[in-house]
Amino acid sequence: MPVLEHPFSFDPTYGYQFEELLQIDSPTPPEDFTDYWRGRYEHVRSLAANPKLTPLEQPAPPAWNAFELEFATTNDIRIRGWALVPKDGAPKRGLIFGHGYGEVGGPVTNLPFFSDAVLFFPCLRGLGRSAHPSLPNTPDKHVIHGIEDRNHYVHGGCTEDVWMAVSAMIEAFPSVEGHIGYLGISFGGGIGMLSSAWEERIGRVHVNVPSFGNHPLRLTMKSHGSGEAVRRYVSRHSSQDVLGVLQYFDAATAAAHVRQPTHVAAALFDPFVTPAGQFSVYNALRAPKDLFVLEAGHFDYPEKEHQEKALRAELETFFAPL
Repeated sequence: MPVLEHPFSFDPTYGYQFEELLQIDSPTPPEDFTDYWRGRYEHVRSLAANPKLTPLEQPAPPAWNAFELEFATTNDIRIRGWALVPKDGAPKRGLIFGHGYGEVGGPVTNLPFFSDAVLFFPCLRGLGRSAHPSLPNTPDKHVIHGIEDRNHYVHGGCTEDVWMAVSAMIEAFPSVEGHIGYLGISFGGGIGMLSSAWEERIGRVHVNVPSFGNHPLRLTMKSHGSGEAVRRYVSRHSSQDVLGVLQYFDAATAAAHVRQPTHVAAALFDPFVTPAGQFSVYNALRAPKDLFVLEAGHFDYPEKEHQEKALRAELETFFAPL
């Protein structure tokens, strides 16, 4: 790949070549990993989302109307965000978009996806329109909230929010049941692996530069953003409790349990989400999988626009069978 000029004090490739990235294994899961997550999922499936959609007076792509989205999730929290609903007839499929830590400003409107699809853009708990007084709303504090207890770590709650978003979509639009896809970027990519591993109502999955892959490895690597906040927390506290908890919230460990066809966009250079962690997620997948290699993630580079256009075209084909 071309050498990218950058201002960082470390090498965002971490010295890995593409072929080496494809050889990275995923961590060994805790013995009760499956039982733990299946228990949480079964509890969430027993809950009603009670979605509410309120028309918005804001620009939307020509085939859709824009709505404010709101639904119930666990811990008596309400999730808010946006929905784009087809103007003509009942939607035939649905797509749920998982945002990055710094990307909760509104619905994505530049994707060429199907005019017959309802699109949900929930802000996961504590973030954006789902701010909550009990949760921090900055990435560096959010990512470590409750990190010493697996039942209170915020990423577990965010995973439940995705499951509840699926319930909300089906409750509001029964016609899309069996035809739902998930797309997540960065933070939303990592949470997408944790949620899709157990969520049979999601039929196809795309994750773009997914976070939280291979915690034991990524904690050895300096970076920026939420990953660095976790690394610094662990280094300051030297807490075995934290390391034990993180075993349950590893996107690469979860990826081995994903059964849906999955499309991964992983970067060779990324100062925020280590490439080794991203490729750990892809390598761990046992489901049918596709890989789109990005020159860089979380960074501007000359070919970025061209690559994003090519990726959108791949994703339109990938999600067409829904």
